Amino acid sequence: MISTKKITLILSLVFLSQTTFSQEYMVGADLSFVKEAEDKGFSFKENNIVKPGLDIFREHGYNWIRLRLFNSPKELPNDLEYTISLAKEAKKKGYKFLLDYHYSDTWADPQKQFVPKDWEGKTQKEVEQLVYEFTKETMIAFREANVYPDMVQIGNEISNGMIWPYGKLPENWDNLAALLKAGINGVYASIGNNTSPKIMIHIDKGGDKEFTKYWFDKLHTYNIKYDVIGQSYYPWWHGSLLDLRECLNFTALTYKKDIVLVETAYNHSPAEYINKKPPFPETAEGQKEFLEEVNNIILNIPENRGKGLFWWEPAAPNKGFSYRTYFDENGNVKPVINVFDKYVRH
Repeated sequence: MISTKKITLILSLVFLSQTTFSQEYMVGADLSFVKEAEDKGFSFKENNIVKPGLDIFREHGYNWIRLRLFNSPKELPNDLEYTISLAKEAKKKGYKFLLDYHYSDTWADPQKQFVPKDWEGKTQKEVEQLVYEFTKETMIAFREANVYPDMVQIGNEISNGMIWPYGKLPENWDNLAALLKAGINGVYASIGNNTSPKIMIHIDKGGDKEFTKYWFDKLHTYNIKYDVIGQSYYPWWHGSLLDLRECLNFTALTYKKDIVLVETAYNHSPAEYINKKPPFPETAEGQKEFLEEVNNIILNIPENRGKGLFWWEPAAPNKGFSYRTYFDENGNVKPVINVFDKYVRH
């Protein structure tokens, strides 16, 4: 017969396991533009009631914020001062913080990885040192502002490398590896008395198992120390939900790394599927259904390796790519905001 003390211990362990899992699962959003939108007078609303954008997400279970950092942006707001300010607001509200280094003055993605203007004309070794110093100095600035990141991604969607031409793939794998190590070492050099942030490596092939295998097999020949594999998944670029499931399950079982779908989104109005049939209607309800299905895939990644997901820019000003936002033109939040309520409310 099991004693009462043993039953209590077992129940406590079960509860601890469930609590730890709920805390670890990342219900996230890249909200890098939310401050700019509000600074320019945009009002975020729920049921026509104006609220701070960060509050709306927090009240619906969002527990992580992702913020991008550019070196010296000319047109975009995401410099160090802006990012620290937004991180402070997020931390006050209980968010954990993923910092996204682009190592560029503007957008870095698979089609473009512009070298920062101040780094142009340098040698490979000089750029490695600049990556180290920039990472270390900016991380120390976050630390001194009491908003030290909980996770850091070294580069953004680096399937084709980063800081071109220095770390461009496939011709410069050795250079890319050296740049990644420089960034990671910059993070470690900034820690002080803080807990070391998790290190993420982020590519954009969420539905492409073959490319993901090629890329990470090659990366692992360089003995780079990192913790989390980040993937992007937009169905009009990256394949079906079955492709996503196959790729992420394979990745978990092969590399034994935690996985975060660090960028995903779907449109609430017709945009990507004008001339072809969509997997979900490009409507507010279709957007919500998409997120529910993607989240189920992450939750069911083998060995509990699926650690969460981030919607890309759900609070951007309503123009251009903002068909993917959570808000209509009047600022009211759409049904997609409710997806995680059933997981986090009790």
